[in-house]
Amino acid sequence: MKSALITGANKGIGLETAKQLLKQGLFVYVGSRDLEKGKAIINKLLNDGFSNVQAIELDVTKPDTILTAKNIIEKEQGHLDVLINNAGISGIVPQNALETTTDHYKEVFEVNLYGVINVTQAFMDLLRKSPEPRIVNVSTSVGSLSLQSNPNWPAYHYAKYAVYAASKAAMNMYTVHLAYELRDTAFKVNAVCPGYTKTDFTNYLGGEVEEAGKRIVKYALINQDGPSGQFFSEESNPETGEIPW
Repeated sequence: MKSALITGANKGIGLETAKQLLKQGLFVYVGSRDLEKGKAIINKLLNDGFSNVQAIELDVTKPDTILTAKNIIEKEQGHLDVLINNAGISGIVPQNALETTTDHYKEVFEVNLYGVINVTQAFMDLLRKSPEPRIVNVSTSVGSLSLQSNPNWPAYHYAKYAVYAASKAAMNMYTVHLAYELRDTAFKVNAVCPGYTKTDFTNYLGGEVEEAGKRIVKYALINQDGPSGQFFSEESNPETGEIPW
């Protein structure tokens, strides 16, 4: 049975992604900073008829919880097939380049960039034991330098998120380099924007969470002929999904 770990999966898009992977027959670890909240979600999932799912304490800013989670999965599964780096924060609102302090940047980068790096590096040994390892870094179209600087982009004049966008652009660059270093292996590494989705992250504005989960799962389960080192936003580009960095 294939196994997957999703960070920040006790609610929102992460939780929906977990449900969809469970329906595909994977064993899913629901990463949660608060283990009790994670266990509560697992109980609900079990009551809803799901199985092969387990809560695991994981705070991407705390290396000890990452290591403990890795040891648990290694003992129980021996490998990891799918890693979805979903945990993220937006930071204070509003954010602007002229006034937002570096302390706010550090807080967001700690989760959205350093957390992704810490988790990915910690689980690399287990991912290498999978015949078809997949890494999906959950990104956003506002992390695209090309789109953010294009006056013709529909969202160009929307509220700008200098901190959040910068952290995701940095994570995108990490994705590029990670995919390059793994280019001659069975790994597939991609950045995926789930779209503007109805969660607490957006004050429940936007599209349906089911569609967001579907977009992530698509690249978590791509076959060996699928892409790697790419940036996808099916909301921004419905035809191919691929968008400029």
